[in-house]
Amino acid sequence: MPTRALITSYREDLKLFPDFWHKVGLMVALVSTLAFPFLADARWVTIANGAWIAVVGAVGMMILTGFAGQISLGHAAFLAVGAYTAAVTAEQLHLPFWLAIPLGGLLAAAVGLAVGPFALRLRGLYLAIVTLGLMALVNHTLFSLPELTHGASGIRVAAYGWFPSADEARGFGTFANKTALFGYELDFQQKLYFVFAAIGVLAALASKNIQRSGTGRAMVSVRDHDLAAAILGVHPAKTKIVAFGISSFFAGVAGAMFGFQQQYITIEPTFDLRLSVMYIAIIVLGGIGTTFGAVAGAFLYVALVPLAEILGRNVPLLSSLSTSQQSMLLFAVAVCAVLVLEPFGMLGVWFRVKRYFVAWPFRY
Repeated sequence: MPTRALITSYREDLKLFPDFWHKVGLMVALVSTLAFPFLADARWVTIANGAWIAVVGAVGMMILTGFAGQISLGHAAFLAVGAYTAAVTAEQLHLPFWLAIPLGGLLAAAVGLAVGPFALRLRGLYLAIVTLGLMALVNHTLFSLPELTHGASGIRVAAYGWFPSADEARGFGTFANKTALFGYELDFQQKLYFVFAAIGVLAALASKNIQRSGTGRAMVSVRDHDLAAAILGVHPAKTKIVAFGISSFFAGVAGAMFGFQQQYITIEPTFDLRLSVMYIAIIVLGGIGTTFGAVAGAFLYVALVPLAEILGRNVPLLSSLSTSQQSMLLFAVAVCAVLVLEPFGMLGVWFRVKRYFVAWPFRY
């Protein structure tokens, strides 16, 4: 059963928004995104910021695992590199946030490219164990540089809108101050929302275009069968290394975003194995192999946190747990249910909805 109208040319097939309803959906999403921080309260704006961070991190995991088929348990290490790069450059060099965020991504990409060669002879659980060792190595390195990272005590992440003076370098940065815009006062979380939304949208568009490019098609071919891909002219070693570099770049950007939102970060328990497993679960919940799965899984995961608070007050077995434990338990149940009922995740649910309307009013 098709999930879209019949296409007759490659140009139509490559369009991101091929028909009228796609454009209507795009406009509704754009208006809703821009209006959200003005209509929602501070708590929901903070939750939305976490969702955009999860989108960027999930896009990075999707490129590595969903597109290239490389299982990694070291995703948290790349987020830690990005977060601490943002924190250290802000504290030592007083760089503005719009320079620190891409710099965190670039440094994480450098680490990812260094790890990439290990993926040439390893796959599956063996590669996962190597990336797990990478996470331990990164955490040990951060602990071993207390003059830069402040060790176990954590580090302040200052957000500067521009290169600050000596007086402005104190505190949490000039960008953290309230700003008046068209008679409306924007607080720090609202300003972060617009920045994070722009980064999240750009990350999703980049992932979609990578998937449709020659590099993305090479990743998919290596994921499905690397020997057959090599026979067809694809370079598996180069493709795997590129996948690690691109994935770690997005993870580093997400880590820098997380650092600026939290304004104070610590190495543990923030960047641990649980965080890496969470991102794997996110792409499984959304649907492995597509950008839609990364975005949908990230938003659904973040939405489960307030839902867990509502259920936790009414369910006897959950009321004794903390909010974080409730959300993790609910998320684990949701992932298990998706694996049993809809292995394609939210992508499969979306396909069912599209098929219904494409075939309506017929049911065959």
